[in-house]
Amino acid sequence: MDRIFFKTVLFITVLSIAAACSSSLSRDDAETEMKDMETKSMASGPVFDIVTDMGTIRVSLYNETPGHRDNFMKLASEGYYDGVLFHRVIDGFMIQTGDPLTKDPSKAQMYGTGGPGYTIPAEFNRNLTHKKGALAAARRGDAANPKKESSGSQFYIVQDEENCSQLDGEYTVFGETIDGFDVIDKIASVQTDRRDRPVQDIHIRHIRQVLPDNTETPSDAE
Repeated sequence: MDRIFFKTVLFITVLSIAAACSSSLSRDDAETEMKDMETKSMASGPVFDIVTDMGTIRVSLYNETPGHRDNFMKLASEGYYDGVLFHRVIDGFMIQTGDPLTKDPSKAQMYGTGGPGYTIPAEFNRNLTHKKGALAAARRGDAANPKKESSGSQFYIVQDEENCSQLDGEYTVFGETIDGFDVIDKIASVQTDRRDRPVQDIHIRHIRQVLPDNTETPSDAE
């Protein structure tokens, strides 16, 4: 009788442990699936090809940052970015572009200060981080810009996630790279001067929206 009782208790215990493990796995699977869904939704905004002298970086903008998304779409459609330089490049950190002054070599001393004449209110989102390939808006420092408003046109692309993680919650992240990570690394590795400007100019030739059929939209500037 004792042996039968012991076996019964042991059987019930095993079933309980199995059920608990199954429940735990279900929760883990659900959390993983939810994270995957969040990641997918964050990368489901409009897609653009940033065509540079060193290759193409394909990016997806976040619908969670509509102000930055719509502004980028507007400027790209107008050809605003056509011909601008990557004027600040730091290997192991990020590559920065979007200053219209970089189209004019005579204004080299002013590179990094240009824009369309307006700023964009910050759109911080704790789920949007400085991962590799993230697009984030440049901005003026806190002393002159306590609301951390973004530049109207300048942005940077993260090359090293670990070194840029300190920027989370300080600069608005509004998109991510979905193809062309090797191009980011190529640009980041070029020789630069003491101001972190590439010795050899690297241009954005154009930025065009990619349609569902994988073709690019024409620019309003064309």
